[in-house]
Amino acid sequence: MPQSEDERLVDLEARLEREDPRFTRAMRSGRPARPREYRRTGAWWALALGVAVLGSGIALAQGLLIAAGLVLVGMAAQLVDPDPSSLGRQRQRRW
Repeated sequence: MPQSEDERLVDLEARLEREDPRFTRAMRSGRPARPREYRRTGAWWALALGVAVLGSGIALAQGLLIAAGLVLVGMAAQLVDPDPSSLGRQRQRRW
């Protein structure tokens, strides 16, 4: 038996509420917030911390701090970078 459109919308709303409650609360209040996929504030802070650790490791000539800074910068850069799967779809459209 096929679902009605109302049931599909209720299911979609419930799934969105579970995945990103902040976004759904903002939509209900009429002041939309960015979805979770586009919030990268923590990634930018991690990148700044990694650069600071890397810089202090270079200034103090400490190999462990340099290595830790490089690892942090690499992890944060991966978080800041957009979703690679969406980039692949854009490339496919151009060809």
